[in-house]
Amino acid sequence: MAITEDPSTPAVGAKGLQAGALGLVGNVVIGLAAVAPAYSLAATLGYVVLGVGEKAPSMFVLAFIPMLLVAFAYKELSQDTPDCGTTFTWGTKAFGPWIGWIGGWGLAVSAIIVLANVAEVAAIYLYAFLGLDSLAESVPATVGLGCFFIIAMTLLSARGIVVSERVQNVLIAIQFGVLIVVSVIALVRVFSDTAGAQAISPEWSWLWPSGLDVSQIAAAVILCIFIYWGWDACLAVGEETKDPGKTPGIAAVITTLILVCTYVLVAYALQSFAGFSEVGIGLNNPNNTDDVLTVLGEPVAGQIAASALLLTVSVSALSSTQTTILPTARGMLSMAVYEAIPKRFASVHPRYMTPAFGTIVMGISALFFYLVLKTLSENALLDSVASLGLAVAFYYGITAFACVWYFRRTLFTSVRNLFFRGIFPLLGGIAMGAAFGISAKDMISPDYGYTAFGPIGGVFVLGVGMLVLGIPLMLACFAFGTKRFFRGETLDASTEVKVLDNF
Repeated sequence: MAITEDPSTPAVGAKGLQAGALGLVGNVVIGLAAVAPAYSLAATLGYVVLGVGEKAPSMFVLAFIPMLLVAFAYKELSQDTPDCGTTFTWGTKAFGPWIGWIGGWGLAVSAIIVLANVAEVAAIYLYAFLGLDSLAESVPATVGLGCFFIIAMTLLSARGIVVSERVQNVLIAIQFGVLIVVSVIALVRVFSDTAGAQAISPEWSWLWPSGLDVSQIAAAVILCIFIYWGWDACLAVGEETKDPGKTPGIAAVITTLILVCTYVLVAYALQSFAGFSEVGIGLNNPNNTDDVLTVLGEPVAGQIAASALLLTVSVSALSSTQTTILPTARGMLSMAVYEAIPKRFASVHPRYMTPAFGTIVMGISALFFYLVLKTLSENALLDSVASLGLAVAFYYGITAFACVWYFRRTLFTSVRNLFFRGIFPLLGGIAMGAAFGISAKDMISPDYGYTAFGPIGGVFVLGVGMLVLGIPLMLACFAFGTKRFFRGETLDASTEVKVLDNF
């Protein structure tokens, strides 16, 4: 159903966005789609197994714990201030304009990095699904289709939140349907002894990270942070959700719970079916590391399953292309409303009630980043994805610590507040900080990843460099903007959610 031609019919909420457009289910769908579970598993499961062997399920559980703790912080902050700026808004209210601004930049950086990759993944897997292997291996063909996907999803995001949600309902149903069906078939074949000689019986010990050192765990957890990242998209569309003070926070917790259950199920199923041999379909075969899902599709359930998984990964990456643009554009809208960036980004389309200008700029930025990295080399694009965990851990950590500091005066008013506003977010923030620090230390090595700049690894340069780039941009906004935001006049600890018409 198309959005009505009359722009006055839908309710207009804070900042001019369409209020009440999403319910709890729609909010959860946006969060799940932004994570792109099928693509995330395809891209990382093999590398997690390579690093920790049979303990991969334990890494999904271990990485889930800080994610859940951070989700509690998002839930508490969204109930207090349901603002689409999320980390930017809450970081500013807790720590002031400079920390808030750079936190918002961290979110934007993560989006730009991942968009460049998921668009290409969607193109490659779609060609493979269609049997066009020569095009899947052709750089011009994949770049051309990848650019088309970025442009198409940018325009769809600008078209309206209701249209976006309906598209995502279909895409997310495909993803989870295929993942669950293939996993169940794999487990049934393992338990019925029809999976082949390579199969092994699943063990409860896979859920406990015994025998691993700190460096192994940190490397695996930073990969797993990547596969969980994106659930906070449901908070960025909070102002367009029914009961914005409660629904987005609940959706965030539900989303993370659905993800950990799905990831553990898939990991158990594929590890049991494939085993850990270094040949054939074994998970220690380096030829299988890049994409465990599609390698195992045909052995598990025949050619139909193999084709379904190819389509699922393409759909997953495509859905993430759109749902990554949605929250980032709304974050820029909030920054502009509070005068942290040029006011032009505060414009909302009068008909579609979306931050159309910010959405278009976001799409163009991702397109530019994608083309620049592809021009440099394919390895640079791969290293940019490996660096993504740094940006994610950075802004998740700021959000978690912001929750503790913002609510510091109410922490001891009840046991609930102490845990959900204090202890849990604090532990989540510490975990994110540790993951950032340990991973950055490992990434600085020139042997980490595919590229290096002299004695420094390319993954470190891209990850930290993109974050540091925010400093001159922030200073430029201070020098050439109104300065009201940086003086604390437009947003502070006592500021309510701003409505665009107030300016």
